[in-house]
Amino acid sequence: MSSERILYNYFRSSSSYRVRIALNLKSLPFEYLAVHLNRHGGEQFSHDFRTLNPQQLVPLLFENGNSISQSLAIIEYLEEMYPEHPLLPSTPEDRAYVRQIANAIACEMHPVNNLRVLKYLTEELKLTDDAKKGWIRHWNELGLQALEKTILNSPKRGQFICGNTPTIADCCLVPQLFNARRFDVDLAPYPTLLAIAHECEMLKAFELAHPGMQPDTE
Repeated sequence: MSSERILYNYFRSSSSYRVRIALNLKSLPFEYLAVHLNRHGGEQFSHDFRTLNPQQLVPLLFENGNSISQSLAIIEYLEEMYPEHPLLPSTPEDRAYVRQIANAIACEMHPVNNLRVLKYLTEELKLTDDAKKGWIRHWNELGLQALEKTILNSPKRGQFICGNTPTIADCCLVPQLFNARRFDVDLAPYPTLLAIAHECEMLKAFELAHPGMQPDTE
């Protein structure tokens, strides 16, 4: 295992999950350092981790003296540094489409279901657990409905979201569906997304990145 590439992450973080998939698809070994987002009030808030990443978020990648946060920035960095097993298609049009889907998930859907947002809802706004789950379902369903229509109607769809090779978009889709299942979101209305996720989950890179396969799994 490389001592030059370290990923600070949390097994259940969907942002971390995306990066683990990308690293595995590119066959890049890494040292796994767990940052528990709930233990001891949240290890991401510790002085040591705050010094590493003032945003107090995972994932955080260290490689050859450089640190990079934000999952999509990390994946784009890996794509530029290690172009073998590309996670972006060859044409500008297809690359834009893949980024469109990835950003729809990572920038529109995921942030409002982020742990710190959910904690604010319950601890500061005093929402009940049922109300919190309603919030989660609302934003998941809104995003998943749009994704289902977009991908279903796209001529770019193949075995995966764009063609027959997994891309950044697939790296984002699978963790988002994992999150949705955790909160009992009904996924039956999204057969296109489920079919693509099934194809992804048949690949070793996705299997090994699954939260249940990580050393800090609970």
